[in-house]
Amino acid sequence: MVKLTRIYTKGGDKGTTSLGTGKRVPKHDLRVEAFGTVDETNAAIGVARLHTSGDADATLARIQNDLFDLGADLCAPEGEGTKERLRITDAQVERLEQEIDLMNEELAPLNSFVLPGGSAASAYLHLARTIARRAERDMTRLAEHEPVNPAAIRYINRLSDHLFVMARYENDKGAKDVLWKPGANR
Repeated sequence: MVKLTRIYTKGGDKGTTSLGTGKRVPKHDLRVEAFGTVDETNAAIGVARLHTSGDADATLARIQNDLFDLGADLCAPEGEGTKERLRITDAQVERLEQEIDLMNEELAPLNSFVLPGGSAASAYLHLARTIARRAERDMTRLAEHEPVNPAAIRYINRLSDHLFVMARYENDKGAKDVLWKPGANR
């Protein structure tokens, strides 16, 4: 278990931060950007949870924990150090896929793109989805330069899909989706 005794360390006062391996890097390092955007995704999900309950809320709580696992995975580069590191697993990706399939079975097929909105839960889930997509871009950019756990990239990709389907589900199973009307305001 992690024990935090001090919130500020002054270690970042000169624009650097420590990775999970202890290595110091600039705060704008690609790896820091990636796990920072994962953290932002987690915060957006926390806001969405203010508007969910039951199974949806429990699922989002589990995903928030997974996102801390993902942050831990990203903050310790693969192959560095001798300590066993927490990594995202294929089982976590598969769980997302199963949940997507279960929710999607109850949704009507789409005839247009969905605009973020409808219910508060749906709107915030769409916001979390767009942040997850940015995290995915950050992670794939990082992977062009350094090793990144392939399951971690699959996880964040599946998460954005999951959040999209859940947003529709939270819109009365798609009945209250706000659909794009191409050229409606010309």
